[in-house]
Amino acid sequence: MPQGPKHDVEMVLVEFIRQKVEESGAEGVVVGLSGGVDSALVAKLCVMAIGPEKVKNLFLPSTTTPEQDRRDVRELSTLLGTELVEIEISPMVEAFRSALPEMGRRELLGNVMARVRMIVLYHYARMENRLVMGTGNKSELLMGYFTKFGDGGCDHLPIGDLYKTEVWELARKLGLPSSIIEKEPSAGLWPGQTDEGEMGVRYEHLDRILAGIERGLPLEEISRRTGIDMTVVEMVWKKHLASVHKRKMPIIPKVGLRTIGIDWRE
Repeated sequence: MPQGPKHDVEMVLVEFIRQKVEESGAEGVVVGLSGGVDSALVAKLCVMAIGPEKVKNLFLPSTTTPEQDRRDVRELSTLLGTELVEIEISPMVEAFRSALPEMGRRELLGNVMARVRMIVLYHYARMENRLVMGTGNKSELLMGYFTKFGDGGCDHLPIGDLYKTEVWELARKLGLPSSIIEKEPSAGLWPGQTDEGEMGVRYEHLDRILAGIERGLPLEEISRRTGIDMTVVEMVWKKHLASVHKRKMPIIPKVGLRTIGIDWRE
């Protein structure tokens, strides 16, 4: 059911990026490249908006990062004409592993890795007066499929209103490498890990379900229209509801005249 990005969507996103950088007085942006299509698209849009000289790409691999991702990141950065900094995060992750309990649990280790990457991105952003451009898409955001204050930590989310299937479509339109577009989505948090496997649903089905939720359709109607089993629709709905807190600033109890996040408009 997602309609696909409209023909001028890239111009909307490019202007958004340009305006946010100009408003902030920043010297440029930092984009963490993973080797996947989301970060590649954000980097491309940033280059279109402010030029390659103002876009710094960081590649932050760990011991579980596939070598293909490293090759794809280097080729993309060369294609875009951006500066690329590569920093191995394993020593930092190991420091946490030695200090924190239960770091053998994959989900806890994955959260630490995501937050270490956020720290590095913001270190460079602060050091060079840049903004951190996030790379999350609408599908991930609505499912809560990101680490709070990890890959969810950024200044702006240029593709946050594009479903994953729309990201693929726009990436093809803008001529990004097919090796990146056709790669199976994965955060690379452990060997064999994939986004779809972890979420329990393929993106082509997920986006149709989420589009129905966006339109306010009853779950039964979404299942009927899409032909997707009701158990999958209900699973997506439950994960969407359970992750509401990840899409909001910390809630403040109202005691004053106007309260941030409630009725303080900026």
